[in-house]
Amino acid sequence: MAWGERIGHIFRGAAIGVAEAVPGVSGGTIALVTGVYERVIASAGHLVNAVRFAASDVPRGRGWTRASHQFRQVHWEVVIPLLLGMVPGLLIAAKLLEPLLHDHPEQTRGLFLGLVLASVLVPISMVGKPWRGKEVAALVVSAVAAFVLTGLPQATIAPNPLVVLVAAAVAVCALVLPGVSGSFLLLTVGLYEPTINAVNDRDFGYLAVFAAGMVIGLALFVKLLQWLLEKHRRMTLAVMAGIIVGSLRALWPWQSEDRSMHAPGDNLVSILALFLLGVALVSAMIIAERRRLRRAARDLTEETYESPHVR
Repeated sequence: MAWGERIGHIFRGAAIGVAEAVPGVSGGTIALVTGVYERVIASAGHLVNAVRFAASDVPRGRGWTRASHQFRQVHWEVVIPLLLGMVPGLLIAAKLLEPLLHDHPEQTRGLFLGLVLASVLVPISMVGKPWRGKEVAALVVSAVAAFVLTGLPQATIAPNPLVVLVAAAVAVCALVLPGVSGSFLLLTVGLYEPTINAVNDRDFGYLAVFAAGMVIGLALFVKLLQWLLEKHRRMTLAVMAGIIVGSLRALWPWQSEDRSMHAPGDNLVSILALFLLGVALVSAMIIAERRRLRRAARDLTEETYESPHVR
């Protein structure tokens, strides 16, 4: 892999990290838009298998053969740069976005609404044509479900370790499921602010429990999602598109603290400008990624054509 592509993955990871810090924006959506989603899911599946084989084979004297085979299947050339970008992206976003969300909530949500709305084009286009009735139904049902769930009022929960563990296990699904915002799920159960504070204050006890919950959630969920993408790809992508559409409710700029939606009001011009900026940014990312894929496909075709002549 060329260094330019590695650097590109670092920036993609940073964008995913920023998304994970923002309620209503999904890191999985960013991974889908930037073209690394399926490789991340496949790598996570191989990692889960590797850990499972190591835990079952090594104590029984069967060696590391199966575990090492799974480790070799991981797309490390993608995963490592993504993590190198994701960690600082998350830390910086946790520090900078909190005051923006607090002081300028409507404008911030307007920007994110544009980002996520444009992102829905990715899973829709990946389904392919023509759309069948069951895929349209899956999109509509998942959109309605996401719309209802994102309208639930924010709760307040004491952040005891068991609650943090379970919440992290559920919220980590946002890393592998486009349209689902882990930060928004934490906000719904009242753990968003404690988690952001733990990141900013380096509360390693809280963060260790949260990390353990993430590992549990990934181990339970990622294999299911990997199977769905392999066996029911079109339906799964249609459901993802529906979840993204329904979750837009969380980003409607004009809403009260109980998440009731209101008609457009103050700051309309600035919010509309930021909304259009968000649409433009994601559209540019999608166009750039498609051009990159076309260029890679063209280079591969040329290499395949030239190789017999070289021999």
